[in-house]
Amino acid sequence: MGFLPVTRKDMFDRGWEAPDFVLVSGDAYVDHPSFGTAIIGRVLEAMNFNVCILAQPDWKSDIDFTRFPKPKLGFLVTAGNIDSMVNHYTVSRKRRDKDNYTDKGEMGKRPDRATIVYAQNLRRIYPDSPIILGGIEASLRRMSHYDFWDDKVRASILIDAMADLLVYGMGENTIVEIAEAMRSGLAIQDITYVRGMVWKSKDGPFPDDAI
Repeated sequence: MGFLPVTRKDMFDRGWEAPDFVLVSGDAYVDHPSFGTAIIGRVLEAMNFNVCILAQPDWKSDIDFTRFPKPKLGFLVTAGNIDSMVNHYTVSRKRRDKDNYTDKGEMGKRPDRATIVYAQNLRRIYPDSPIILGGIEASLRRMSHYDFWDDKVRASILIDAMADLLVYGMGENTIVEIAEAMRSGLAIQDITYVRGMVWKSKDGPFPDDAI
């Protein structure tokens, strides 16, 4: 079993014209179950979805974000195995000198608040593509929350990132259910019934136990 495609050539070698999903991650791509990107990618692959990996894209340019053809279903975005702010700073707000989830520990391969930065870039380049957030950074910021780094209350990361859905916690079953709904033709804004996700709406009706 080979790696999931990380270049356009890898994708074409598999006979794909375009992926179903592009999975964007702040970590280097490591195909091991200790990495959430690998787990989600392989679970979707097992359900016959075509997934490409965009690991540590250069957020200051559009080149990496347009590496693959526009995905048929959408983008999956995660900061990686660890919150990007914790990855970059100590509790004293001092800059760390090593990134344990990057080749050779090199710093500077992901931005602060990586989930937001990646998703905003994708929204600008692909305004009509669904964007789904996941991972620990998104999970812990799924509701309005006190942000230690800014010392203020911030809105849900779903709002700041301009994304459509947020999958929190262990998301394997949730993302498969969402992906299958999208493959069946259901619009992203109509997927509001899956357990383990956050969605936004200005209109009701809302479940009695909604927060």
